Amino acid sequence: MRSIASVPTQRPARYGKQLVSHMGRKIKGSWDGESGQLDFNGGGDVRLSSQDASLTLELSCEESEVDRLEHVVGVHLARFGSKDSLTVAWKREDGTEGTVQGPFSEADMQAYAEAKKARLAAQAAEKAEEAAAAEGAPTAAG
Repeated sequence: MRSIASVPTQRPARYGKQLVSHMGRKIKGSWDGESGQLDFNGGGDVRLSSQDASLTLELSCEESEVDRLEHVVGVHLARFGSKDSLTVAWKREDGTEGTVQGPFSEADMQAYAEAKKARLAAQAAEKAEEAAAAEGAPTAAG
C-alpha cells in the first residue's frame, strides 16, 4: 500500500533532514539535502522530497502497517514543526483519507514533554529495582 502526505512548510529540507536524522537512530535513513529515505527494516519505507514550499512523504508498506507507520512518521514531523503548526495529512493510493497528525499546540508539546519525563523516570526506577533485586538487596516493593 502507498500513502502520501504533502506537508506545506517554508523549510522542507530542514524538516526532512531533522526527521531522517532523528529516526535514523533506530532505523536506516539517508538525506542528501533535497531528498531522503527511511527504511523500517523491511516493514516499509518512506521516501522524502523537498519542494519549494512543501515536504512530500511517500510511505510504502503492507496494508496492516499503514496506520501505525503513518502515525509514527507523521507525529515526529508534526512535533518537530509544532512552532510552524505543521500538519501531516496522509492520502492513500486508493483515494481514501489516511491518518492526520498535528498541528500541536504549545500545551500539547508541554503535556508530551511531561509524559515523556514521567515515562523515563518510571523506566529508571524499574531498572533500579531490577538491579537491587539481582543483588539481593531489599527493594521498595518488598
